[in-house]
Amino acid sequence: MGVRVRTTVTISDALYAEAKVQAAREGGSVGALFEAALQAYLDRSRRLAEVDLPDLPVFGGGALRPGVNLNDGAALRTLLDEAQPLHALR
Repeated sequence: MGVRVRTTVTISDALYAEAKVQAAREGGSVGALFEAALQAYLDRSRRLAEVDLPDLPVFGGGALRPGVNLNDGAALRTLLDEAQPLHALR
């Protein structure tokens, strides 16, 4: 491994306590746990960035439906859900 860098990270007390318990279970340090977690996160992000996503289908039209106001979230939800109650959408 290359040069080690010392830094300060601000996290919640609860998260730190949980990390400390996990590090103790694994017989390692909290720093090593954080380093492994960060490395796993970065590896996953890199893999996801390399995934070839399929093109989304595009349908004819191109204009907004008459009466649609993109600034009115409630009206948009009503149009998108076609006024179905929330429990029917689950």
